Amino acid sequence: MTVRLATFSIVAYDPSEPAWGIAVASKFPAVGAVVPWAQAGAGAVATQSYANTTYGPRGLELMAAGLSAQETLERLIADDPQRETRQVGLVDAAGGAASFTGSECLEWAGGRTGQGFAAQGNILTGPETIDAMVQAFLQASGDLPDRLFAALLAGDRAGGDRRGRQSAAILVVKPEGGYAGFNDRWIDYRVDDDPDPVPKLGQLLELHRLYFGKSPPEEELPIEGQVARRLQAIMQRQGVYQGPLHGEYDQATRKALRHFIGNENFEDRTDFEAGRIDKPVFEYLVSKFSE
Repeated sequence: MTVRLATFSIVAYDPSEPAWGIAVASKFPAVGAVVPWAQAGAGAVATQSYANTTYGPRGLELMAAGLSAQETLERLIADDPQRETRQVGLVDAAGGAASFTGSECLEWAGGRTGQGFAAQGNILTGPETIDAMVQAFLQASGDLPDRLFAALLAGDRAGGDRRGRQSAAILVVKPEGGYAGFNDRWIDYRVDDDPDPVPKLGQLLELHRLYFGKSPPEEELPIEGQVARRLQAIMQRQGVYQGPLHGEYDQATRKALRHFIGNENFEDRTDFEAGRIDKPVFEYLVSKFSE
């Protein structure tokens, strides 16, 4: 089955990590299941319009073998008799970019490329969507996920899909970027069906930072005094600590904290032996479990 995806996307590369990624939104359910493909050390692909999903794995295979984004694009569309219905954006291992919009894509359709990025869309309100994405991407600070999301949000608010909103996704890879370093999937979030999916995608990115980020040493809080008392009070209300609120990191507090933090999935942001907790996590727990 050929799927028509009225979609806008940005595909990009960040040499500092290095990382490759895609941010995409559409008036179509679960756009993240179709459009974005990425592999660390190879590149990233967004395949849309009447999406040919073989462009994803084939494009990554070709770029992993050393072809540039432009060479890969030419190879993909050369073998596709329906290429004029396709739209695709690619970045290769070195950040070379290419974008293609077939002549049969529905208006407004088009794209722009620059060093390290390709932005494209079809069935858009107009070129202002792509222009806003490019401007936001180039001006945004932060890491690649931050910049991709800034671009997607700018395109969405500039007009986006002229039929409306439904789903959004972001996929970013880097070497050993996945959980515990076992794969390259650094960021992989989707909002599959929502009346305003792009802001919801931003909320998921914030949660990712909260759970998997790491504070610098100066933002780590020693679990003592008022910090310890607040945690003891929270744990007491949750039924995992029965001791007094004395503000000391004693054995009973440490044991309860291991149980409580494990239940909340913040083990990576708590040093139980040193008795320290990352400030954003402490503030989140205080807010979540406030009386």
